[in-house]
Amino acid sequence: MRGTVAGLSSPHPLVELLPALYLEQDFLGRFLSALDDVLAPIQLTLDNLPAHLDPRSAPEDFLDWVAQWVAAEPHGEAPVGERRTAVTEAVARHSRRGTRGGLAEAVLRRTGVEPEIAESGGAGWSLTPHTELPGEERPWVVVRLRVPEPDAVDRVGLEELIEGEIPAHIGYAVEILPSAEASSGGPGERP
Repeated sequence: MRGTVAGLSSPHPLVELLPALYLEQDFLGRFLSALDDVLAPIQLTLDNLPAHLDPRSAPEDFLDWVAQWVAAEPHGEAPVGERRTAVTEAVARHSRRGTRGGLAEAVLRRTGVEPEIAESGGAGWSLTPHTELPGEERPWVVVRLRVPEPDAVDRVGLEELIEGEIPAHIGYAVEILPSAEASSGGPGERP
C-alpha cells in the first residue's frame, strides 16, 4: 500500500493556490503543507501512470495489480523478473488460449516438460450446406507427460491449468508416464 514519502515535495503546493489575503495565516499554511505531504505521492503516481502500468518499469505492488488485470501467471511469490515477463507476454498468450499450441505452451511453462497432446478437433468452413464437420462428434484432448518421477508432478494443479486453457465443452484426460530415461534407470546406467 502506498503512503507518504518522506521529503517528497508537491509539484503544486496548495498554499500557492490561495489568495494573498490568506497567505499570512500560519495555521492555514501548516495545514495545507500537511495536505501536500499526503497528496504528493498521489500526484507523483498520476504523473508517472504510464510507467506504473508498463510491466517493464512498474513498481512491484503495481506489477501484481496489473498481473491480475491481464490474468497473468505467475504472480505473488515468483521472482520479479518472472512476473514482469508473464505480464508482458499475457496478451500474446491469451490469443493462443484454447488452441493446441497454447495448451502445450502453458503445460511446458508450468511443468518444464514438453507435453504430447492428442485431440479430436478440427476447424473448417464451407460454402456448401450440410458439409460434414471436421473432427469427432464429442471433442476431447489427451495431455501426456513423460517425466522421470510421475509421482512428483502436481496432477491437481496440472488439471486446473488444463481446464483453464481448453474450451469448456471439451473433455480431457491427463496421462503422467515415466520417461524412457526413468524406466531404463537413467542415462549411462544399464537396465
